[in-house]
Amino acid sequence: MGKPTGFKEIARLDRSYAPVADRLTHYDEFTIPLSEEQVSQQGARCMDCGIPFCHEGCPVDNLIPDWNDLVYQSDWRSAIEVLHSTNNFPEFTGRICPAPCEASCTLNIEDSPVTIKNIELSIVEKAWAEGWIQPQIAAHKTGKRVAVVGSGPAGMAAGQQLARAGHTVSVYEKQDGVGGLLRYGIPDFKLAKQVIKRRMGQMKAEGVKFHVNTHVGGPDFPTQRLLDDFDAVVLAGGSEKPRDLPVPGRDLNGVHFAMDFLRANSKVVQQVPGAEQQLISAAGKHVVVIGGGDTGSDCIGTSNRHGAASVTQIEILDKPPEKEDKGLTWPDWPNKLRTSSSQEEGCERLWNVTTKEFLGDDDGNLRALKCALVRWDKDEQGRWQMSEVEGSEFELKADLVTLAMGFVHPVHEGLLTDLAVELDGRGNVQGSTEGADAYKTSIDGVFAAGDMRRGQSLVVWAIREGRQCARAVDEYLMGVTSLPR
Repeated sequence: MGKPTGFKEIARLDRSYAPVADRLTHYDEFTIPLSEEQVSQQGARCMDCGIPFCHEGCPVDNLIPDWNDLVYQSDWRSAIEVLHSTNNFPEFTGRICPAPCEASCTLNIEDSPVTIKNIELSIVEKAWAEGWIQPQIAAHKTGKRVAVVGSGPAGMAAGQQLARAGHTVSVYEKQDGVGGLLRYGIPDFKLAKQVIKRRMGQMKAEGVKFHVNTHVGGPDFPTQRLLDDFDAVVLAGGSEKPRDLPVPGRDLNGVHFAMDFLRANSKVVQQVPGAEQQLISAAGKHVVVIGGGDTGSDCIGTSNRHGAASVTQIEILDKPPEKEDKGLTWPDWPNKLRTSSSQEEGCERLWNVTTKEFLGDDDGNLRALKCALVRWDKDEQGRWQMSEVEGSEFELKADLVTLAMGFVHPVHEGLLTDLAVELDGRGNVQGSTEGADAYKTSIDGVFAAGDMRRGQSLVVWAIREGRQCARAVDEYLMGVTSLPR
């Protein structure tokens, strides 16, 4: 490395946030970036540690020490080339990836990992500003047609790679905007949608055709058209079937799936015509978010921007430890207490709480939750079992509830049912990632990638699978492939 002792001489420094009172008044991104000089110094902290454990933590196999050093040397142009060699969309991961690479960093043994995520975002944003990111148009067309169903990060990555290999690519999206959950599921204050549009412009110049408001498997686009009109198909529709909470009172007014709440709000923020009529407002309401993950945090941030009277987040699991035991967890992703920027903006967090019933008034509107405390103990086989704490029932005032408990599998009705594609034991599209059958489904010429194949996961895993699936498709069509994994 260019600065072997940098980690000893330079303290960790990361992006900061605008004050809460300011950022709650808008839906714009609110991170405050470091200067180029500061980012270069942070790159110097990357150790010559022999085994780069950050590679193990990064699903897209980013060459992290390489571009950290290039940033330290102020060779930003080379840094973006190295970064793009493994990651099509570092502007997405640099904003919303939880950074498992930093958890795996050798310096994280002392809780001061290299600010990898910040350096990654700084590289790509400088590259856009300098005009270094240009369309990579294939020199020759293959004459092969590929359909990609779903325009989330897996579909976008697969589509871009296949277009660069010379295939004619059509990406189909049932919503009115490209991006999958990036578009309407992740709030604008975490990911400005101009970031998606900017990359779409590059992809369109490379030959990718986007078709929005097109529900494959619906009445206007029969599934058979995919098989009739294309030489290969990539299923990248995500994992959209939400986990429900079938307890008494579930049908009361005011109980919503988190994604319905977030999507409706994002469409208003993005000024989609007619969106105001579909808005689920938290203004002046006591909001309860059920589920402790990222989607729940997005509901918290959105509710606070609406002007909620209160926001409470409940989680059925134990409260994680404040600090992990490095000897047991590193370099893996640890179970530890994390506080998101949205949680910092204001909410009460409760653990070991289960919802037994939604309580309503005489007009069918939600007024409260009947909850109870639970405990977790291991049985004789070492499996965790939940039990209710006797006499622990209580009511939690609520006018609005968002169910943010994750997703169970892709939607089966329509596309997957029509194809009669084989599913795995969890209801995802069956497919491996290695060998001659990598990313192939049970239908010849049909491939699957991202959450639709692996189940609910991270944006970085979606990009990885989209890239690798594109390689498998290219090899299927041409017999050989030069696309990277």
